Amino acid sequence: MSLTINAERLWDSLMELAKIGATDKGGVRRLALTDLDRQGRDLVIRWCKEAGCTVKVDAVGNIFARRAGQDDSLPPIITGSHIDTQPSGGKFDGNYGVLSGLEVIRTLNDKGVKTRAPIEVAVWTNEEGSRFTPVMMGSGVFVGAFPLDMVLQRPDIDGITVGTALNQIGYAGTEPVGGRPVGAYFEAHIEQGPILEDEDKVVGVVVGALGLRWYDVVITGQDAHAGPTPMRLRKDALLVASRIVHEVNAIAYRFQPNGRGTVGFMQVKPNSRNVIPGEVRFSVDLRHAEDAELERMEQEMRAACDRLAQAEHCTANVERVANYPACKFDESCVAQVRKGAQDAGFSHMDIVSGAGHDAIYMARVCPTSMIFVPCEGGISHNEIENAKAEHLAAGCNVLLHAMVERAGIAHR
Repeated sequence: MSLTINAERLWDSLMELAKIGATDKGGVRRLALTDLDRQGRDLVIRWCKEAGCTVKVDAVGNIFARRAGQDDSLPPIITGSHIDTQPSGGKFDGNYGVLSGLEVIRTLNDKGVKTRAPIEVAVWTNEEGSRFTPVMMGSGVFVGAFPLDMVLQRPDIDGITVGTALNQIGYAGTEPVGGRPVGAYFEAHIEQGPILEDEDKVVGVVVGALGLRWYDVVITGQDAHAGPTPMRLRKDALLVASRIVHEVNAIAYRFQPNGRGTVGFMQVKPNSRNVIPGEVRFSVDLRHAEDAELERMEQEMRAACDRLAQAEHCTANVERVANYPACKFDESCVAQVRKGAQDAGFSHMDIVSGAGHDAIYMARVCPTSMIFVPCEGGISHNEIENAKAEHLAAGCNVLLHAMVERAGIAHR
């Protein structure tokens, strides 16, 4: 039986959902657990029910739309992502994964295909972490990475807690969070990077995700007047920080092809044009596909901070504030994604995700893989985020075949 998704229907659904929280620049602002998020959830649930799914919501607001299988006692094959966005987000990040799952169900309905195992589409709560921390909150609670009670008490910048916000929008569900078997999990997503476009490939077969470590660094020197203080007697914290920024990038280059190093946040004190900076606070983001290599990167970064600070008579304090180990996806799920791309004749390549996704948490409790498609210029978390309809359709077709192969076709 030839199964192919309806590309136009998938695109139209993405564009319809993108109207909720649409921005003037063509993006989407739909922060987690706001009224706009409620509207988006309501729309997706309506579509799922129209497709014959039963819908349940758990205590952290995760949504599960279930298409029954021939043997509903079998663990479900789940796909999905999120529909919350960055403050200046795009139409495809997360949304594509959710609506690809819906399109899989619609296609199976169109073709009259019954799977042996049930299929579910998940909408995970607060994946982005823009309004509430931690990021990937809903899937994290589902797999036991975060306690539910702790998460429900997490406040936003205005002091509104997750629990209060869930109640305000009507999505404080009654279902328990997690604690049930899952047959497999697949997630379709735009790459959010430039590799597929640069390699001219349509499908990324995601074999895992980079491990990530975040650090808060404080360089302490001495505020002093810029005029009377000779260069040789200065304790310039910003000079040290600037050299560390260069070294963070150099470390990442030494650990190619999967090393990443970024300084994305910095505060200079006292931040006055005629005062030598006495204190600089900044972030460091290190990533690698191998935990042992990530540990080596950290040790080199810490040694460089100490060495460069001492050279300018300053001190360096480095605190690790986040640590996500590298993730390797299930070989059988990866093989099913690869086979789906090969059978459909799509150009493809193995790829490692540089970003965090709900699939990374799901990999802790069930066989998991992801499917990437290109995004224009590798740009994401941006209102101009864009993807080609034919690429989105290709990824969804690969998802369809991977899920059907995993769930099995029912035989009368």
